[in-house]
Amino acid sequence: MDTSSAPLPWALLPDNASVGGDGQLLIGGCDTLELAAEFGTPLFVYDEDHLRARCREAVAAFGPGVSYATKAFLCRAMARLAFEEGMSLDVSTGGEYHVARATGVPPERLVLHGNNKSVEELRVALGEGVGRVVVDSFDEMARIEQLVAGGLAPPRVLIRITPGVEAHTHEFVRTGQDDSKFGFPVYSGDADRALARAATSPAMELVGIHAHIGSQVFEAQFFELAVDAVAGFVNAHGLPELSLGGGLGVAYVEGETAPTITDWAAAIHRACEANGITARVTAEPGRAITAAAAVTLYTVGTIKDLPGIRTYVAVDGGMSDNPRPVLYGSGYETFLPRAVQAPRLKLVTVVGKHCESGDRLVVDGRVPEDLQVGDLLATPVTGAYGHSMGSNYNKVLRPAVVFVRDGDARVVVRRETLDDLLRLDVLDPQGSE
Repeated sequence: MDTSSAPLPWALLPDNASVGGDGQLLIGGCDTLELAAEFGTPLFVYDEDHLRARCREAVAAFGPGVSYATKAFLCRAMARLAFEEGMSLDVSTGGEYHVARATGVPPERLVLHGNNKSVEELRVALGEGVGRVVVDSFDEMARIEQLVAGGLAPPRVLIRITPGVEAHTHEFVRTGQDDSKFGFPVYSGDADRALARAATSPAMELVGIHAHIGSQVFEAQFFELAVDAVAGFVNAHGLPELSLGGGLGVAYVEGETAPTITDWAAAIHRACEANGITARVTAEPGRAITAAAAVTLYTVGTIKDLPGIRTYVAVDGGMSDNPRPVLYGSGYETFLPRAVQAPRLKLVTVVGKHCESGDRLVVDGRVPEDLQVGDLLATPVTGAYGHSMGSNYNKVLRPAVVFVRDGDARVVVRRETLDDLLRLDVLDPQGSE
């Protein structure tokens, strides 16, 4: 059946999406048209109960050691939500660590990642008693040993290895292959040497192995291959913990499917059992928690029809609030929230307002034929790596973020103002008063 003009696939919307009396999209009982009128556009709208349900699913699937990968989406409200639902938090920079701690998340519930942790980042984390450090290089080991020699307590560490598994995903988000900036490669013997050094160093308490094969992985078999690759290390060293990182894909466009968090965990546990792994197995889901929980609302400002070529629909955001299409060629669907179930007969390319020809949010997307300037236009599945990877390119203001639940909406990240763009500027002496 030809689905090219069909309404938006409902599975791409948040759990608590519904249709209002006038055919408009409701999320968490809130009318998206009213949200746009009240909070402005662009606007990230998150279904709070969707987020909570995915956190609870992760804890049920992996146990209390499972960590939310904050790089997917982080603000204080999100950090608090994940912590309240029983997750630890995976942070990969001093900034992410600071936001989590400012929210009140205890340091022992944080896992510090990163391929180039600075001395200062390590000093703060070790000084506060961070729960785990995922060690990524010999240079980092030297920094930890220096800090412990200076009086800080030895941290519990996992050694991140690259198992030589090349996941079928975009080259920029593959991390498990031999040619990677992350971890200690198995093929060169560095993984063995790192484990030996951590096991004998008085500056580290070696508790486990970490392996992450990439992001937006749709096939559970690749995670099983990762388990096969690291099983020998884990079993040989008798280590109590094994983290398979994150990377579970989500469906962004019609026709895509992905395992649930429960399915993903089941595949990993089966592979561990088959390999005789008795270590506690954990993971770090991020995208799978947040991506489908949100939609982004835009206002259409310009419609430019180029006969025989394409129709450009320009909105008031762009690559500054969703750089994934530019970075990875990522696909998205588009629809009109005022008529969420309407057939989408008109083929368009949705573009942003930035001074870049590549500023395309949706190439060959579909919308109803009555699209007009001033309409509210939305892209679903934007809850991960939109806000978190956003920028102020062209000095475009960063959007607000609202959480909706039971008919109530609350701002968790306010919209930037023009004055915010000047907050960090320092005038030179000639320009100062």
